[in-house]
Amino acid sequence: MKVAVFGATGRVGNSFINLVHAHKSWNLNALVRNTSQAGMVSGKAGIVEGNAKSLKDVRTVLTGCDVVFSALNTDKNDTLSKAVPLIITAMKEREIKRIVTVGTAGILDSRLEKGKYRFQTSESKRKSTFAAEEHLKAYQILKESNLDWTIICPTYLPDGDALGGVRYEKNLLPENGKKITVGDTANFAVEVIEQKQFIRSRVGICY
Repeated sequence: MKVAVFGATGRVGNSFINLVHAHKSWNLNALVRNTSQAGMVSGKAGIVEGNAKSLKDVRTVLTGCDVVFSALNTDKNDTLSKAVPLIITAMKEREIKRIVTVGTAGILDSRLEKGKYRFQTSESKRKSTFAAEEHLKAYQILKESNLDWTIICPTYLPDGDALGGVRYEKNLLPENGKKITVGDTANFAVEVIEQKQFIRSRVGICY
């Protein structure tokens, strides 16, 4: 299997690449914005220098791939909502059906207020909603596609290796979930891809 990786030099993306390189026989293509960042993934993935907001670059990184993994974050701009439609376009051109992305617990359904997302209620402690709104746009775009998508939605995400004991729930954050490490989030993504789980669903994860 060959996986195209977006957000490869971010915390979850880099952890994902390290896990795959160490434990799986998968091949990887990683999109990086400039060669100065390539050292993080050098020797672990094929490197494509480019921008996720360029359809040409997205097409290049998807070449020969079977699955897409995106750990793109918002970068405090519209990178995420601009890139996702391009990724979908390139996937359809190459007849790739499976995409797993990392979102945020803010776009999971609220337990307290039916019909709202967590970031729209008191369940979310964040004062700024910009990142959640960007992730929501990505979710809505994927939802309207005919792809086999999964959005992994971690709550508070500190650095750290995989500890195990991950709890998960479709479309909701498990009750009393407070945090989950970068390592366990990346490991969960590997398992979701390998086991073909949570097709066309969001899934909340935490300890």
